[in-house]
Amino acid sequence: MLSTCPPNGTPLWVDLFNPTEEETARVQSEWYIRVPSRAELDEIESSSRLYAENGTIYLSMPVIAHEGEPAPTSLGFMLSKDVLITVRYTHLYGFDIAVQRFREDGAAASSAEVFATLIEGMVDYAADALEHIGLALNGVSKRVFRSYGSVRQRNIARSNRALREILVNVGGCGEKVSQIRESLLALQRILPFMLDKTKDWIDKDIVDRIHTAIQDLQSLSDFEIHLSNKIQFLLDAVLGFINTEQNDIFKVLTIVSVVGIPPTLIASMYGMNFHNQPEYSWAWGYEWGLFLIVFCTFLPMAWFKLRGWW
Repeated sequence: MLSTCPPNGTPLWVDLFNPTEEETARVQSEWYIRVPSRAELDEIESSSRLYAENGTIYLSMPVIAHEGEPAPTSLGFMLSKDVLITVRYTHLYGFDIAVQRFREDGAAASSAEVFATLIEGMVDYAADALEHIGLALNGVSKRVFRSYGSVRQRNIARSNRALREILVNVGGCGEKVSQIRESLLALQRILPFMLDKTKDWIDKDIVDRIHTAIQDLQSLSDFEIHLSNKIQFLLDAVLGFINTEQNDIFKVLTIVSVVGIPPTLIASMYGMNFHNQPEYSWAWGYEWGLFLIVFCTFLPMAWFKLRGWW
């Protein structure tokens, strides 16, 4: 449990990180604010994530999964005029950004200012995450459309491995973008609700900061839509290249099977060993049979090449 205090010594922010039952009970008894359980924070209906109770605003949302986290986890805000209580179960870089700002600029003057600083830190981290994904997708796009031809000509097996690796990378970017989308949508829901419920006591400068955060969230949402479309495009392109590789393999197998039919037919005819076959008495009969086999092998190959089938 971490608390932040202004110069007068009264805590404005209490951060419950993986809280124990004793810590939760202590916070509830000291500030008379009910701390929701993790199961309550995980509920997805809006009535459970956004509500006011006894002068306290209760907000919950999924947060972006950080390193080592397989999926998003829940974050809870309990905001009143006197104190902000947060409940989280994972490390959040947005909170680290806020703590660093408090150290550089000094302690906050109100619980609403702490809330605004935390939101700004989370928005900054979401922006950095989206920018990182955008750069990664640009690199993937170059690999797919610029390097694919040369890799494919050198080694088909290597090309297939590269395409599978790219498919995994694009899928990972898509999963990360999906998690960021959940957090952005949640932030876009909780901020207007917070402004509406605190309009009687929140300072104007905090209102302006929250409005700026809302505008930033809208621009991030637009960029997230762009990245989602790009991810879908790259997935379709990679799957198309994989299908092309498979079609090329089937084409080779088809040509080989067709080319092998005429020589097999000729060899089977001369392998019947009937005494009345005139070729058996020819001086050059053996060479004639070999010539027919070779000729019938290359004739369909030349036809396929002329038609542009391989």
